[in-house]
Amino acid sequence: VHTSVVSASCCGFNLLLLYCFPLAERKPPLFNMNAMSALYHIAQNESPTLQSSEWTDYFRNFVDSCLQKIPQDRPHSDDLLQHAFVQRERPDTVLIDLILRTKDAVRELDNLQYRKMKKILFQEAHNGPATESQEGDEEPEHGAGRTGTVNSVGSNQSIPSMSISASSQSSSVNSLPDAADDKSELDLMQGDDTVMSNSSVIHLKPVRPQVQAHNHPSEPQAAPAQPPQRKHRNREHFATIRTASLVTRQMQEHEQDSELREQMSGYKRMRRQHQKHLMALENKLKAEMDEHRLRLDKELETQRNSFAAEIEKLVKKHQAAMEKDAKSFANDEKKFQQHIQVQQKKELSSFIESQKREYKLRKEQLKEELNENQSTPKKEKQEWLSKQKENFQHFQAEEEANLLRRQRQYLELECRRFKRRILIARHNVEQDLVREELNKRQTQKDLEHAMLLRHHESMQELEVRQLGTIHKMRTELIRLQHQTELTNQLEYNKRRERELRRKHVMEVRQQPKSLKSKELQIKKQFQDTCKIQTRQYKALRNHLLETTPKSDHKAVLKRLKEEQTRKLAILAEQYDHSINDMLSTQALRLDEAQEEECQVLKMQLQQELELLNAYQSKIKMQTDAQHDRERKELEQRVSLRRALLEQKIEEEMLALQNERSERIRSLLERQAREIEAFDSESMRLGFSNMVCHDNYSFFYRYIKQKKK
Repeated sequence: VHTSVVSASCCGFNLLLLYCFPLAERKPPLFNMNAMSALYHIAQNESPTLQSSEWTDYFRNFVDSCLQKIPQDRPHSDDLLQHAFVQRERPDTVLIDLILRTKDAVRELDNLQYRKMKKILFQEAHNGPATESQEGDEEPEHGAGRTGTVNSVGSNQSIPSMSISASSQSSSVNSLPDAADDKSELDLMQGDDTVMSNSSVIHLKPVRPQVQAHNHPSEPQAAPAQPPQRKHRNREHFATIRTASLVTRQMQEHEQDSELREQMSGYKRMRRQHQKHLMALENKLKAEMDEHRLRLDKELETQRNSFAAEIEKLVKKHQAAMEKDAKSFANDEKKFQQHIQVQQKKELSSFIESQKREYKLRKEQLKEELNENQSTPKKEKQEWLSKQKENFQHFQAEEEANLLRRQRQYLELECRRFKRRILIARHNVEQDLVREELNKRQTQKDLEHAMLLRHHESMQELEVRQLGTIHKMRTELIRLQHQTELTNQLEYNKRRERELRRKHVMEVRQQPKSLKSKELQIKKQFQDTCKIQTRQYKALRNHLLETTPKSDHKAVLKRLKEEQTRKLAILAEQYDHSINDMLSTQALRLDEAQEEECQVLKMQLQQELELLNAYQSKIKMQTDAQHDRERKELEQRVSLRRALLEQKIEEEMLALQNERSERIRSLLERQAREIEAFDSESMRLGFSNMVCHDNYSFFYRYIKQKKK
């Protein structure tokens, strides 16, 4: 039981909520949306809320809590029963207030219809004789008939009917006056201007033509087929002066043509401006590219000049070092020779001293030998001693000569060896200097190649950025062009539709004269009915005033007045229904033809719009294809330039390597020739290669002493 009660309560609150929102907003949520679109909208968006600010916070909170999107967040029926909106105190006179408000609304509607009928009766009382004379005329003017028809339709639209039956019966005809309302008012104003214009012109002539002009205010437009007498009369009365309606129509046509020409000239001017902007951008980017390329070339040239200066400075430094080493080697050779000579002098001095000691010792020994042999004569002793001394001196002289010869040979040999060492040392220095120069050139070439690659990447980035800028501007200009074309097409469509509506309004205004006569007949019948009701009301009022006490006269008059107002309102609705039925019946065939023309025009304009969209899509696809082609061409150019640059770098590196090998080979060959020539000269001088190559000890000792 509790479950059923809860279910019933939930259903009751759902029904209550189902009617709360439409009653508050005068329409349900998402009323103007397609059913499927509304379902998608409900699933993808938040719950609807009350838009008006006149409702209380209790009611807003109650509706919002019931419209929670997630079912688990919605309140239970018990919670809703405890809500402040349900629990709050309400006055007991709600229904009575609602009834009174409805009665006031109905009374206001009746008063509105009553004022409308009073206005019609007042017009009949004011223009009654003129209307009868127009109805009695055999050939009424078309302009007057059209004006009356439009006035009747305009009166139906200016006083809206609040009755459901009246609105439902007049719905099929209201579309025609709505569409023609603005144009009808404009044409009425043009008609009045025509009369005023003709009146102002004909004032210069006698009275009779002036009356004729008033009777035919828009005859040149309404009746194309005119008798010759009428044309002749128009030529007599200022045929060169056109009517205001004709002038206005020609001005409108001229304005339309001017608007079309201005639109086309604006479109052409926009295209020229777009081309000018694109050319200006291309020239600007080209100048930027030239400036960037010039800056890179200048940077590369500066680096090359700096490298050339460094190489020249290094070559001069090497030449100075070689000259300095040559002088140093010559001084070292002299010092080395002097050092050996000093050593040899010391050796010679010590050798001579030792010979002197040996000679003295030998002399002593010879004397002792002579003293031991007493039998030998003294003269023989002297001769033998002299001979021994001479032999010993000769031996010492030979020994000294041998020592001098050995010293001379040793000096020549060591000097030759020293020269060979100096030659080899000079060759090593030359090799080191050449390697240093070649390594410097290799480093400079690597730096130059790195700069070339960096310049290539910089140019590539600039080209890609500039191409992207051009593509972006071109895309934006095409978008603006397509937007302008679409706007112009939509304006053209609106102008065609507006011209068609104007044509339809003119067709409606040029309907048969029976439309006006029937309308006047219905209006006269209505006026007669109103007169009859007025007379009956007066008779009934007099009768009731005579039969009722004087104290009740006021209430009786009030009741009669309300009854009269209500009946006149009913007559007004009947009048509206009659007029609308007559208009709908007469305009049915015209509506069908106009509807067909509207459909044909819509199809034509839709086809033109589709053609424009297809053309714009084609242009956009062509532009995208052009952009892709330009990007591919740029990539190909960059790839080709990179390949050529890498090939150039490889060729330069190969040439540098060949130059390095050639210089080292030529240097080694020259040094080998110098060594060979030196060794050949040594052989010619009597020195053996083995002797010249051996015995480095003295050379190293000399070098160590020199360093110390």
